[in-house]
Amino acid sequence: MSPIHNPVHGTVSPGFEPVRATFEENFKRRGELGAGLCIWHRGAIVVDLWGGITDRKSKAAWTEDTLTLIFSSTKGMVATALLMLADRGLLDYDAPVAQYWPEFAQNGKADITVRMLLNHRAGLVGLDDPLTIADFADRPEKVAAACESQAPHWEPNTAQGYHGVSYGPYAGELFRRIAGESVGTFFNREISGALGADVWLGLPPELEPRVATNYPATLKEKIFKVLPKLIGHRGLEGRVYRQVVRRGSPAQRAFANPAELGARGLGNYNRSDVRRIELPWCNAIGSARGLARIYQTLVAGGTLDGVRLMAPETITPVHQRQSWVEMDQVLRKPMGFSQGFVKEETRMFSPNTEAFMHPGAGGSLGMADPKAGIAMAYVMNQMGHHVRSPRALALCHSLYDCLDRLN
Repeated sequence: MSPIHNPVHGTVSPGFEPVRATFEENFKRRGELGAGLCIWHRGAIVVDLWGGITDRKSKAAWTEDTLTLIFSSTKGMVATALLMLADRGLLDYDAPVAQYWPEFAQNGKADITVRMLLNHRAGLVGLDDPLTIADFADRPEKVAAACESQAPHWEPNTAQGYHGVSYGPYAGELFRRIAGESVGTFFNREISGALGADVWLGLPPELEPRVATNYPATLKEKIFKVLPKLIGHRGLEGRVYRQVVRRGSPAQRAFANPAELGARGLGNYNRSDVRRIELPWCNAIGSARGLARIYQTLVAGGTLDGVRLMAPETITPVHQRQSWVEMDQVLRKPMGFSQGFVKEETRMFSPNTEAFMHPGAGGSLGMADPKAGIAMAYVMNQMGHHVRSPRALALCHSLYDCLDRLN
C-alpha cells in the first residue's frame, strides 16, 4: 500500500470529521496516491479535501485545484449536456435517434429511441469497425460511419448492457446532429464554463501543468489480485474479468475498440494530444471541486449562484430508475440507468434510489442525491482493479454514516 506522501489538506464541517478520517485511511491502507474529495450538503460545501502527489517521479503535491482524468465519470457530464438540449426543446428522449440522425437507422436501428440508447438498452454494446485515436481526433466521419453501419448485438430494448465505450461516439454524434457543435465545445462553454467549474471535455493546452499523471493498477495487484479472480473467483470481479477475456462476449465487445485505449493502452491517457480531443465516454479532466459543483447544480434543481442550466422538471425524471436489471450483460451485476446516469444498488454508493451518478474506471465518482441533499465528487490518479472502488465506497459509506448521526 502507498504511504501518505504529502499530508491531507482542506476542511470539513462539524459532524463530517469521520469522512476526513476515511480519506486519510485511503492513503494509509487502500493504496491511494493522490486524490481530491468535495461534498456539498443542503447547499453548502461540508467536505473539501485533497492530498498525496500528482506524479511519482516529481513527487509534486496534489493541490486544491489539481486536475485529473475521470474516465467514465465523463458520461455523467455528457448526460448533463443532453439534459440541457431537452430543456431547450431540442431533444425528445422518446423519439427515435434516427429522427435527429437519419443514417443511424441502418441495420435494424430505426426504432431505437434516444432513451434506449442512453440507458444502454440499444444492443450497441461495441463497434465492430476498428477505430483509432487518430480517427477520433481527425476523422469524425469515419467514427460516425462505424456507428451508422453497426448492427445491434441483441434486439433493442430486450436487455441492458453497459455500453462502456460505444456510449461516447453514439452520444457525441447525436449531440452534434442536434446542436450543430461538439458536446465538448458546448460543455466547456455552457456548463463548466458558465458555472466556473474545473471540468473539461477537450482540455485547453494551457491547463496541462495542472493535470496529475494517471497510473493503472500496479503489476503486483494484477498478479496477486486480478489473475486469481480471473481464474477462479465466483464473485462480481471474477465474473466480469472472465467475460472481458471471452471473445465475442458483450463485455469483451464493450471495451475492445479502440484497442489503443483499452486495458493495455491506459498510458495513452497521459498524452497531451489525447487530453485535447473529445472522447465523450472517458477523457474528461477535472477537479473534485469542479465535478461536485456541476452535480450540486443538478441537486439544486438546475440553477446555482444565479447560473441556470435547466428547469427542475427537466431533472426530476432522472430521480427514478428508468432501466433496471438483475444482471447487466456487461457489468454482470444488478444495476440501472436513467438518461445516461448510473442508478446503482442501494448497498453501493447511496442508500437512496433517487441518487444518480457516474463512476469511472479506477475509482472516480460524481454523484447527486436529491433526497439527501448531497452532491459529491471524488477524483484520484492511482487506479485500482475493482469494478467498484473500495476507496470511493468507503468515502460514501462514511458520508452516509455521518448523515445518519446528524439526523
